[in-house]
Amino acid sequence: MNAKQILILNGPNLNLLGKREPETYGTKSFKEFYVNLEQKFPQLALNYLQTNYEGEMVTQIQNLQGKYEGIVLNAGGYTHTSVAIRDAIKSTNIPVVEVHISNITARESFRHESLLSPVCVGCIFGFGLKGYELALHYFS
Repeated sequence: MNAKQILILNGPNLNLLGKREPETYGTKSFKEFYVNLEQKFPQLALNYLQTNYEGEMVTQIQNLQGKYEGIVLNAGGYTHTSVAIRDAIKSTNIPVVEVHISNITARESFRHESLLSPVCVGCIFGFGLKGYELALHYFS
């Protein structure tokens, strides 16, 4: 049996994890954390991409059709602004789990609404990096 192909797709500023606002996002880089995910989920074929560009996120989601069985998506600030990412998710039949490290509803009011949540199979926020593990449990 082949392992399920899962993409973890992180958006803008998530390349700064471990450096940016450690009180909110922690002190560990995502690359350090990713090694732990690969060890905890050997039954999944994990792949990781981080981009600061909205169009690249859209293109990646569109190009995954038939190649991946799931996406764990933290779109960062695009969560609240990107109709394009929402439409890309909606146009695919790949299940997407939306993840946020912080509790977006406990932050600034402009972060309270996710344009992506209605087209995702589920949403996890406020559990720090553990949210990625919870999302991967859905796919395992």
